Amino acid sequence: MTVFCGIDWAERHHDIALVDEAGTLLAKARITDDAAGYHQLLNLLAEHGDSPEDPILVAIETSHGLLVASLRTGSRRVFAINPLAAAARYRDRHGVSGKKSDPGDALVLANILRTDMHARRPLPADSELAQAITVLARAQQDAVWARQQVANQVRSLLREYYPAALLAFQGKQGGLTRADARVILTLAPTPVKAAKLALAQLRTALKRSGRLRGCDTEAERLRNIFRAEYAHQLLAVENAFGHQLLALLKQLDAVCQAADGLAEAATAAFHQHTDSEILLSFPGLGPMLGARVLAELGDDRARFTDARALKSYAGSAPITRASGKKRFVGRRFVKNNRLINAGFLWAFAALTASPGANAHYRRRREHGDWHAAAQRHLLNRFLGQLHHCLKTRQLFDEQRAFAPMALPLEASSAQT
Repeated sequence: MTVFCGIDWAERHHDIALVDEAGTLLAKARITDDAAGYHQLLNLLAEHGDSPEDPILVAIETSHGLLVASLRTGSRRVFAINPLAAAARYRDRHGVSGKKSDPGDALVLANILRTDMHARRPLPADSELAQAITVLARAQQDAVWARQQVANQVRSLLREYYPAALLAFQGKQGGLTRADARVILTLAPTPVKAAKLALAQLRTALKRSGRLRGCDTEAERLRNIFRAEYAHQLLAVENAFGHQLLALLKQLDAVCQAADGLAEAATAAFHQHTDSEILLSFPGLGPMLGARVLAELGDDRARFTDARALKSYAGSAPITRASGKKRFVGRRFVKNNRLINAGFLWAFAALTASPGANAHYRRRREHGDWHAAAQRHLLNRFLGQLHHCLKTRQLFDEQRAFAPMALPLEASSAQT
């Protein structure tokens, strides 16, 4: 007898439902979100035939957490069901009253698995190292986004009372997130204090930020900017803005250090993975960006049946809506946002690292694509090549990947 398990996940407790292949409810329970509750669930599954050789399939509303980690031990397949896209719609198929309960949702999840398992994909069987890279790469990406958010707040604040700081650092790579910018703004949080800084103080601050060369020239440039004539707020108001800036700089320092530390940990773990050599062979992919791509793809080779599935998951493949004589081809909105974000950075970096990628991008622009569409088309091509390389364990080959792109436009059109 085949048994299916549905789990309605909550923060403090979880409802369990077990059904057989005919949809008969075999057991139901409510467990706590702790080790005792997890043991209770595993014992309940064992009572209904769960074994290492033939584990019971489980449907749950989330893909992460300690409960999911406990269920994924061994060879058990766990299916993460979106509660809005699946469970709520399935509930409407069997009743119009609108009633809802946690035990009822657990039963719905079990029945979804019983009737529609062919349309569901289990969580990927990634290795322990790949899961660790996923945690580190996503945390680093979140830290980078948080860093930019705080930097935008600092920029908006400086526009209110401190235009000299924007002129001094905004045009440089890294902008206000640079170490020298953070050190000098902490030393002089107001325009009045900045104008009083001597060359020796500026040189010391630059060296303290880690700068090794050109300190004298940079210090002279900063002093000239800070001592130029600008409009000022009232002195008390300016000092108040300075206190606010110091508070934001503490947040910016913390998130910059977090992003740098997580980047080191993620790249170190990435280099330990066997797929890192293949990923780094692609133009535009460095250790950190490669770690982000690996984090979203995982190393379960059975996860994507073909390159088309990978492209759809990333959101680079277009979607077609056709009805009668109407046909529309557009970009996907339901996708892995982290992967498409890393993919755009990858495609942009590849324009200078790969002649074939640059030629492909230029052809798409000449074809009428906008910048984002041309980048997405290039990423779509890269993902197909990456899927092939990972399957066959081959490194990227520029000549084979973009052989048609090396030909002139007329010759390429004639061949096709």
